[in-house]
Amino acid sequence: MPARPPKTLVAIVAFDGISPFHLSVPCIVFGDAMGGASPFEVVVCASEPAPLRTTANFSLSDLAPLSVLKRADAIVVPSWRDVQERPPERLLKALREAHARGAQIVGLCFGAHVLAEAGLLDGRRATTHWEYAQAMAARFPAVDVDPDVLYVEDGQVLTSAGTAAGIDACLHLIRRRLGAQAANRLARRLVVPPHREGGQAQFIEQPLPDTAGGARLALLIDEVRKRLEQPHTLDSLAAQACMSRRSFTRQFKSLTGSTVQSWLLAERLALSQRLLERTDQSVERVAEMAGFGSVVSLRHHFRQRFGVSPTAWRRSFAAPVHAEA
Repeated sequence: MPARPPKTLVAIVAFDGISPFHLSVPCIVFGDAMGGASPFEVVVCASEPAPLRTTANFSLSDLAPLSVLKRADAIVVPSWRDVQERPPERLLKALREAHARGAQIVGLCFGAHVLAEAGLLDGRRATTHWEYAQAMAARFPAVDVDPDVLYVEDGQVLTSAGTAAGIDACLHLIRRRLGAQAANRLARRLVVPPHREGGQAQFIEQPLPDTAGGARLALLIDEVRKRLEQPHTLDSLAAQACMSRRSFTRQFKSLTGSTVQSWLLAERLALSQRLLERTDQSVERVAEMAGFGSVVSLRHHFRQRFGVSPTAWRRSFAAPVHAEA
């Protein structure tokens, strides 16, 4: 019987004044929600001498030392207590050293400011909570701060917007490492949307339809998901919704936080992931079923979004292993 592969060590950085919610997000996604067969080993370490006080007025003790970062495969900084306060130098040094040896570094919400203080975001695109994005851009001019997205992955560095966007960012890492099917299964267990694209807007003006037109648009979106293999355009969808092009564009952005073309691409890529993982359809057939029109288009967008080819994705996440397409 082959030996089990070693677990991926995920180190989560706690600090004095941490929010229990922010700390719990990576603990739950990589730990509790994965169940007994989790491929991750989750360790919470203290960036400062314990016990650490939380914002809910209870203390954290028996935490791992910061030295655990030296062997972690992924490090999550779930937030920070004050974006104007420079974190301890020993933490910044540990993050730089971990990044230099190839560890995945994640800054959730205000944790992105910690990564910026460490210099890990210089020359990179990043995000943080929209209320503090402007201040972050002013304080760290070498960082390309995007205030309008849920999360951004640039190389081995991942940053997210506030609160629930941290769940999206962690699920993104699950999808990268274990595949879309595993990420979707975990999302169902957490009772959250299975895939919110990182480029989706942080602030959606109308999250739930409260008009007849909004309800009609929501139903149309569900129908389009069922027939992604068909050609869809802004004009054809506006006609189906019985709206003008301008009104449809405005309401679609309010409801989804995305443009029509960006939403269609994200949905088609998600469908192609599922087809590659769950079926033995050829890559050419997957391209047709997901509505890409050609395998060339699928390969281009797939590699641009995920950094690998469709065949490589299948080889990594499908069971049983499929032959090269």
